[in-house]
Amino acid sequence: MIELNRINKSFNDKQVLFDVSGKFEKGRTNLIIGSSGTGKSVLLKSMVGLVQPDSGEVYYDGRDFTHGDKRLKTDVRREIGMLFQGGALFDSKNVEQNVMFPLDMLTSMPKDEKLDRVNTCLQMVGLENVNNKMPSEISGGMKKRVGIARAIVNNSRYLYCDEPNSGLDPQTSILIDNLIKDLTDELDITTIVVTHDMNSVMEIGEFVMFLYQGKKLWEGNNQTIFDCGVKELEDFIFANNLMRTVRKNR
Repeated sequence: MIELNRINKSFNDKQVLFDVSGKFEKGRTNLIIGSSGTGKSVLLKSMVGLVQPDSGEVYYDGRDFTHGDKRLKTDVRREIGMLFQGGALFDSKNVEQNVMFPLDMLTSMPKDEKLDRVNTCLQMVGLENVNNKMPSEISGGMKKRVGIARAIVNNSRYLYCDEPNSGLDPQTSILIDNLIKDLTDELDITTIVVTHDMNSVMEIGEFVMFLYQGKKLWEGNNQTIFDCGVKELEDFIFANNLMRTVRKNR
């Protein structure tokens, strides 16, 4: 579980996060949603330690990550896997080398054990026998799956996915959503997906936190979101006309 306790953050006297609190439980897909510029990225950076909150705490299974010492923060970071928005693969490394990178950096595991772990993770994301392909030789959806394999290769307990469907067609987006959900269930990890994609909300939104202008205005799940009663969230949802159709057909 990851817990947020009254996170506040300002830049140059402009406050971008206001008392954001919440709990993201293990074994379910937790989504943070909101329009661009509403504080999602700053909250994510605060959670993984790239930004220090002005006040408040982030807890990883009861451990105060925000105010912890260097050793505690290092231990927690070793347990975090990250899927970046663009995949962020190394162009000069093949698929196998990309997935193996965290093991090279963070472990003293023998090479044969690293390779076994890489192949296991590639199999989990449906990418057997692509070890020697370069990023330029695979599709955008495959790059995202390689990124997911890399994010879980170190037996991560916490998985962050930053706009995982960015740049993907609708069919591939559904595949990536379902893969994230399946891995969350199978590995029993704490998964947080930062997105503005309402299709992802409807597919895998077991817990949803809505941010608006740096404030948490609502939390719930994809079964209750249409009855939220929050104007700002309704405006966000129904900016997509397809969502109006979904609501009518419920």
